[in-house]
Amino acid sequence: MNIKEVFALAVKCGVAADPRGVAGVKKHLIHVNKGYEKMSKEDKEFFDKEHLSNPYPDSLIHLAEEKREVKRVLAGIDIGAGEVLLASQLNERGKEVDLIIAHHPMGRSMAALHTAMEMQVEIFTQVGVPVHLAEKFLEDRMREVGHSIHPVNNFQIIDLAKALGVNLMNVHTVTDNLVEKFLLNMIKRTKPETLGDLVDELLKIEEYREARRRVAGPKIVSGQSKNRIGKMICEMTGGTNPSNFMYQELVRAGISTVLSMHMKDEAVRKADDSRLNIVIAGHISSDSLGMNLFLDELEKRGIEIIPCGGLIRVSRVKKQK
Repeated sequence: MNIKEVFALAVKCGVAADPRGVAGVKKHLIHVNKGYEKMSKEDKEFFDKEHLSNPYPDSLIHLAEEKREVKRVLAGIDIGAGEVLLASQLNERGKEVDLIIAHHPMGRSMAALHTAMEMQVEIFTQVGVPVHLAEKFLEDRMREVGHSIHPVNNFQIIDLAKALGVNLMNVHTVTDNLVEKFLLNMIKRTKPETLGDLVDELLKIEEYREARRRVAGPKIVSGQSKNRIGKMICEMTGGTNPSNFMYQELVRAGISTVLSMHMKDEAVRKADDSRLNIVIAGHISSDSLGMNLFLDELEKRGIEIIPCGGLIRVSRVKKQK
C-alpha cells in the first residue's frame, strides 16, 4: 500500500463505523459540495478541497510521497518533536519509517477540528434531543472550540517533519468512530445492568486494563456502582466534547447514563446537576483502542507497527492467529 491508499483505507473504516450511517455521511458530503458551489471565487481559493470527498476535516495527510510503498509506520496518540526525531533517527539507522500516523490533529486538521463537530447534531437527535436545540448548542460550542484553536501554533510539528523528510498523517474522528462502534457492540453483546457491570466489561478490554495499571482506568464520576444503566449514550466521537448544556437535554430525552471518553470538571458538574450517571472510559486508552482497530487493518496487510506517543498497542491480529 502507498500512503494515499493507507489514508483512503482509514477513511473507509471511519465511514463504515460512522454513527450517522453511510447514507448520513453521503448526505453530509452532498451538503459540503453544494456549499462549495455557492462560494465566491475568492472563498473557493481558500477552501480546502479535501473536504469535498473526505468527511473528516480533522483527519488528513500532512506530508507524503503519496506513491511511496508503506512497509513500516510509527504510530502514536500524540506526535511531537520527539517522535518526529525518532522517525528520523530510525531512518538513519536503517530501520526506515515510511510514515508517521498520529491520532490527534495537527496543522490544518487541528485548525478545522471545530468543523468536525457537525456530526454531533445527528448523534444527539438520534436519541431524542430536538434538532433546534442540538444545532444551537453545537453552534455555540463550535464557536468556542474554534476560538480556542485559532491562536495555536498548529504547524510547528509539520514544519519539523518536512525539514527532516518524514511523511506524516493523522486519523482522529476516523478512529474515534471505530472505538464508539466497538464499545456499542460490546454493550449490546454483554448487556451490563449497572454502572459497576459496565466498568467490569470495560476492564475486560486490554487497553482499559493497561490504563488501570497506569492509574487512568475507567471510573464512575457521577452515580454509584449499583445504579442501573437505563437508556445510555456513548460519547466517543464527534471531534470533542459537546456543550455542557446538552446534558440537561439528554435527560429530557430519557437518557440515564453517558459513557464518555473524557469530560471536563464543569461538564461533570452540569451532568451531575441533571442527575445523569457518568462513566469515563479513559482518554488515551479509548484513543488507543480506536487506533488499534485501524492499525490492525494495516498489520493484516503486512505493515509493521512501531508504537509511540502514548499508544497502548494491542494487536488483535496476533490474537486471531
